[in-house]
This record gives sequence, structure tokens and C-alpha cells, in this order.
Amino acid sequence: MRPRPRATKQRLEDVVGAIRAIHGHLGRGDLTDPLVFDAVRMRFVEIGEAVGALPDALLASEPSIPWPEVVAMRHKLAHHYYDAAVGVLAATVSDDLPALEAAVGRMLERVG
Repeated sequence: MRPRPRATKQRLEDVVGAIRAIHGHLGRGDLTDPLVFDAVRMRFVEIGEAVGALPDALLASEPSIPWPEVVAMRHKLAHHYYDAAVGVLAATVSDDLPALEAAVGRMLERVG
């Protein structure tokens, strides 16, 4: 039996949950700790998976976020995990995660 597809609101909540988990993991250590690195990397995989399932019209409502890059990062982290770099994840956390979190919050308000 196939699982029921997740609704848009659930996908957005998945992103919020993954972002909260990233903050929690980083509260335990930095990305040079292999366990923290792996935990954060997997949460970015979850974010990319959820974003890839969101409707294009909803993504277009937040044009400042490079949505295709979010999904592409998921593919790289999942399939080319051996190429993942601490610096890339650290820059994503510090430079991109706050804007993503704000955009997803606004999207959640819109979908109710």
C-alpha cells in the first residue's frame, strides 16, 4: 500500500521542523563534529525533498529564494555525500537559512 501524499502545509511544516532541528544540532556542536555535520546534512536533504514537492505557484510567491538550488543541494547531499564540505553547509546555514525560514513562514501563513 502506497503512503498518502503529504499536503502542501505538511511539506512546509517539514521544512520548518528540519530548520529547527538544524538549529538544535548546531547547539550541540559545530559542523566540524562529524555527528553534527551528518545530522545537519540529512536535514538539508529533508528540506530539499519537501521543497521539491511544493507547488510551483507557491514557490513563485517567494522569488528571492533560489528554489531550484535548494532542490539541487538535496540531490548533491544525498547522491554525492562524499563531496559535501563543511564550508558549504556552514555558509548555507549562516547566509541562506534565515531567509529560507522567513520565506517558509510567510508561505505557511498563505496556505493557512
